[in-house]
Amino acid sequence: METDSINITAQLFALQDKAYADFQSKLLPTVSHETVIGVRTPDLRKMAKQICKTPAAQEFLHSLPHRYFDENQLHAFILSEEKDFDICMEELELFLPYVDNWATCDQLSPKCFKKHTQELLPHIRKWMKSKHTYTKRFGIGTLMRYFLDEAFRPEYLEWVASIKSDEYYIRMMQAWFFATALAKQWDSTLPYIEQHRLHPWTHNKTIQKAIESYRITDEQKALLRTFRV
Repeated sequence: METDSINITAQLFALQDKAYADFQSKLLPTVSHETVIGVRTPDLRKMAKQICKTPAAQEFLHSLPHRYFDENQLHAFILSEEKDFDICMEELELFLPYVDNWATCDQLSPKCFKKHTQELLPHIRKWMKSKHTYTKRFGIGTLMRYFLDEAFRPEYLEWVASIKSDEYYIRMMQAWFFATALAKQWDSTLPYIEQHRLHPWTHNKTIQKAIESYRITDEQKALLRTFRV
């Protein structure tokens, strides 16, 4: 069975682009350059689709921790293909503690979540309370992805605003969340900016990201600029 996992790693090396590995490494400060094989995302997604139902993939999912960044990426894309919500959640809980970078965290997006949003909420709450940076980031990102449209409730803004962290990748995701919330739920979200409810860095980054968004009107952008600190 271990041979299956080794075979998947060998397949990844067969897709290696060393120049791309060098480029990727510059974007991944929390990942050692030696662990980046350099497989392009479309190739990883294609491979995940091809192997996701195979015994080799199941063995690979349970061979944690992985050695290479690209293995973590492939793992995320295989989980994203899982259609059974309960199985997906079991596998997610095993994998999330090993996620060590923003790219794997943000590209981990299971398709089954869309049909199970209400079942997701307790998991999101738990993830957002995690002490692990990327589990917490994943929780905020999942809330942003599925709960700022029809399923929105004002209390979700409080969930994210109440998170206190010095971690760059947490604060950046909070800013991304609130910038998206301004675009989709302006009236509910603006008071968090008016009242300076966020950490000053996160506050300013939220405004910056919102101003860069085409979904925010010129009038709204002008108002947001007045709240910079």
